[in-house]
Amino acid sequence: MPFSSTDKATRFDQLHRGPAAFVMPNAWDAGTAQILAQLGFEALATSSAACAQSLGRRDGEITRDEAVAHARAIVNATDLPVSADLENGFGHTLADVTLTIHLAGEVGLVGGSIEDATGDGARPIYEFGESIERVAAAVEAARAHPFKFTLTARAENFIRGRADLDDTIRRLQAYEKAGADVLFAPALPSLEAVRTVCMSLTRPVSFMASFKGRSFSVAELQAAGVRRVSTATSLYRAAMAGLREAAREVRESGTFDYLNRL
Repeated sequence: MPFSSTDKATRFDQLHRGPAAFVMPNAWDAGTAQILAQLGFEALATSSAACAQSLGRRDGEITRDEAVAHARAIVNATDLPVSADLENGFGHTLADVTLTIHLAGEVGLVGGSIEDATGDGARPIYEFGESIERVAAAVEAARAHPFKFTLTARAENFIRGRADLDDTIRRLQAYEKAGADVLFAPALPSLEAVRTVCMSLTRPVSFMASFKGRSFSVAELQAAGVRRVSTATSLYRAAMAGLREAAREVRESGTFDYLNRL
């Protein structure tokens, strides 16, 4: 019998409360979700960028309906808890955020993230007060589900060209106070910055291993205070690198030696 959303939500919540950091890799379709489950991972995430790229688009160019359908396929592929990258809620209003979290739970997701990035290059990050209101709306929508929906709040400064650690911590602390279950600041520049963020918060901190020189081992991250590690698009990029290498061999050499590596 498949696990219910309540069962998955409980398991996901317990992972965040466990004694060790856990890795939550990002799948981009049902097949990759099944592979990751077979390898023994205990929870999965979606990736907005990997989803978009698999559709031939850029990150930020998929719709709410496409993201929800993508998440549903991954949820249905395994019995693992799944948390989704829900971007900024696919709209600027509180109603947009609320609807996105509502639909996320409807398709069996037991977690999801809301970020404070606007998608507008001229104004990349929502103003402080507006960002808090959006997280609070997401928390309220999450609490309306009949199971524990783990809401992650993302402070996007470093990934959007605003290398301001103080403001990032200020935002994360405000999101924590607004009720977010997990706090997340992608692209922190150093392990010391990660440690500083973790020490500034009381709830679980998530880390994204996706950048050269800024992706540390699970042991290092755990020692710094991180509870959860995601892989963002890195596994997708690794898979596509393998595809390019094999296809280049066929195109340029007319050989199929890549088969010997499978």
